[in-house]
Amino acid sequence: MPADTQQILDEANKLADMVAQHPAVENYRKAQKAVADDPDASRSMSEFQRTLETLARQEAQGMPVTDAQRSQLENLQGRIVSNIKVKALNLADVEFWDLLRKVNQAVLSKIADAAPSAGGGAGAGAGGSRVAR
Repeated sequence: MPADTQQILDEANKLADMVAQHPAVENYRKAQKAVADDPDASRSMSEFQRTLETLARQEAQGMPVTDAQRSQLENLQGRIVSNIKVKALNLADVEFWDLLRKVNQAVLSKIADAAPSAGGGAGAGAGGSRVAR
């Protein structure tokens, strides 16, 4: 008997509960809290994000980024990556997303034959068949 939508969602919730209990998720939460609780790390990350957004808006308006702005951004980035708590967060982030990628791959491997192609199905391709003239 085929699974119905509610059964799939119930099992997905069970899977979500299992994933939430995985050490990678706990490590990620702890690393996020450690960075949030570190005034220097959180201030540096906020300042970096604000500067990055400012420069992106500036470029979107057609104004070039100056060498001084680029240098400021590089200095902020250097401060961030040298912080041990930020390093731990980056590692935990990679571990967390790797777990989610593996879960996604496991699901997709079971339905690979049924999954729609990247082109969106029949007739959706840009090249299609053409009649030679």
